[in-house]
Amino acid sequence: MVRGAVKRKPPRLPPDKFAARRAELAEAALKTLADLGYARTSLREIAQNSRFSHGVLHYYFSDKMDLIAYCVRDYKAKCVKRYDQIVDDATSYSELVDKFMTAMAKTLRDDAQVHRLWYDLRSQALFEDCFRSDVQEIDKSLEDMIWRITSRAFELKGMQPTLSSPLIYATFDGLFQSALLRYLAGDLKAVANMQSNMIKFLEALGAAAKRRAAFGRPRPRTNLRRSVNRNNARSA
Repeated sequence: MVRGAVKRKPPRLPPDKFAARRAELAEAALKTLADLGYARTSLREIAQNSRFSHGVLHYYFSDKMDLIAYCVRDYKAKCVKRYDQIVDDATSYSELVDKFMTAMAKTLRDDAQVHRLWYDLRSQALFEDCFRSDVQEIDKSLEDMIWRITSRAFELKGMQPTLSSPLIYATFDGLFQSALLRYLAGDLKAVANMQSNMIKFLEALGAAAKRRAAFGRPRPRTNLRRSVNRNNARSA
């Protein structure tokens, strides 16, 4: 660079093109972020592992927190759309559950590092104020997705879940996170065990829903006079 020359920023783009450029940069950066995690990643590190310069990244994202939050939010939004398609296409309880379990297994195997980044980001939100609103927004979108899947599955069986949306989401999320940890540690049965535990949880929910439906039905009315006469006859 010639001494005294001014370093120029990329030209200001219209809002739609600016957003598209951010999405392109985030997609290119996601692998590096997923591989290294929050603590070990900087914008400069990301630039060294992509075709974009540090200056370009810094122009479109204020800092690595901005970039990480954008990457995770964009990835999770795409995940939600995939699961919503399963809900829309399924015509029976067994079909929906089977496709749901298949999708959960595939995303754990194929995108384990990205999910690890999400849990890293969620943990960082306990310490970093700037992450909290993004994490809460992403968390709520995932909870809503799980509720749509569960409520639709039970609707196909003519029942309603007996637990609330937050409780059902917490269970699925806990099972997934636990399986992810074991999978990253090399446990070859982690994915299958996760599917088995999720199915058992759904079966337990179904059994509870059946009991509630049974107890909620009105009891058959009896003839009070006939019951009294029968009891008197037994006493005699």
